[in-house]
Amino acid sequence: MRKILLMSLMLICGLTIAMAQQAGGKKGAEIKFDKTTHNFGKFSESSPKVTCVFTYTNTGDAPLIINQAVASCGCTVPEYTKAPVMPGQKGQLKVTYNGTGKFPGHFKKSITVRTNGVVEMTRLYVEGDMEEAKQ
Repeated sequence: MRKILLMSLMLICGLTIAMAQQAGGKKGAEIKFDKTTHNFGKFSESSPKVTCVFTYTNTGDAPLIINQAVASCGCTVPEYTKAPVMPGQKGQLKVTYNGTGKFPGHFKKSITVRTNGVVEMTRLYVEGDMEEAKQ
């Protein structure tokens, strides 16, 4: 029983030391968005496509790569910088909402962004009010 306890304690100490050395000073890539929500305000059903741009900065010390950006709905399409963003540099994520065939009114959609950063997932939101086209 003592051997098992001693081995467990040594394993925990070894893992703790290894993790501390790995984290020592280097924090990796880190994404920081200028804003995480964009409100399109009111727009007409006769012009149902609206677009915004989310700007982000790599505040880490390693190249930042966006692995995936997925919208909660097919009516919302994200486009993003595919190339690695170096530390201190900026990138853009463009989001287009297409309300064609959708009911007028308020909407709120999310875009899930996955990166190689310290925080692997960030959620962005777009919202607005599509008004019925005047006859």
